[in-house]
Amino acid sequence: MGLMKDENIIIDVQLWGKNLGSDFPSSMLDLIDRGEDFWGQLTGKAENLSEGQLEDATHTLDEVKILAPIPRPRKNIFGIGLNYTEHVAESARALDTSNQLPKQCIIFSKPPTTVIATGEAIRHNGNVTKQMDWEGELAVIIGKKGFRISKDNAMDHVFGYSIINDISARDCRRSGQWIVSKGMDTFAPMGPFLLTKNDIPDPHNLDIVTKVNGVEKQNGNTKFMLFNIPAIIEDISKVISLEPGDIIASGTPAGVGAGRDPQEWMWPGDEVEVTISGIGTLKNHIVDDTY
Repeated sequence: MGLMKDENIIIDVQLWGKNLGSDFPSSMLDLIDRGEDFWGQLTGKAENLSEGQLEDATHTLDEVKILAPIPRPRKNIFGIGLNYTEHVAESARALDTSNQLPKQCIIFSKPPTTVIATGEAIRHNGNVTKQMDWEGELAVIIGKKGFRISKDNAMDHVFGYSIINDISARDCRRSGQWIVSKGMDTFAPMGPFLLTKNDIPDPHNLDIVTKVNGVEKQNGNTKFMLFNIPAIIEDISKVISLEPGDIIASGTPAGVGAGRDPQEWMWPGDEVEVTISGIGTLKNHIVDDTY
């Protein structure tokens, strides 16, 4: 696991711990499991270290391969559908969904095998879909277990934030069910980094911009969510326990391919990138996986 000391220096946390004779976490899930007090202590130690104290445990960004923050989630990603007003409208026009604003969160899931890192390929199977679409979203990572969590306490259960591109095959919905459309392998690029909640003081005022082949397609802000993060956490946890390392994809703003006139889809050779202010840019390319 890597910890960014500044914009270009990454600390190999496990090697750093070994140098100190300490048992430091080897993965993000291991770090999350150790609790908020440990996260804070680790960050504080890193901020006060000189490069000499880190010995051989540092690398520059161009020397490492960036993996997804949680390459293999413990369970399915919770997706939130139709969580921005203008996306509700464009989906009603293009995808036969209701034009009424939802009164409850619309919750679906994406299997752990959907997750890939920035720079990795999204696989396009032309025999399965001809309507591959993009959805740039803020990912919320849970840090503390909870069941029936109130809105007032919800943010206490958040570990941090990342970016997810909720790739969707619009022509693979089945009788209103979305898991085939959204759950194919490689359909949840995630990253490039995970920031703790202390690094993002207001997750409800973050710009989200999606580009395909360098052309802007989405430009929104998390302040326009219909259901904010506490409301989402409260709603999910009414019926499903949220556990450390769980991931919530909090919904996408308007500008998806299905809602454009004419509609636009991604094809092998295309490149898609999602930028969220304060987090970074998640970039992936599409490859042909037709069998």
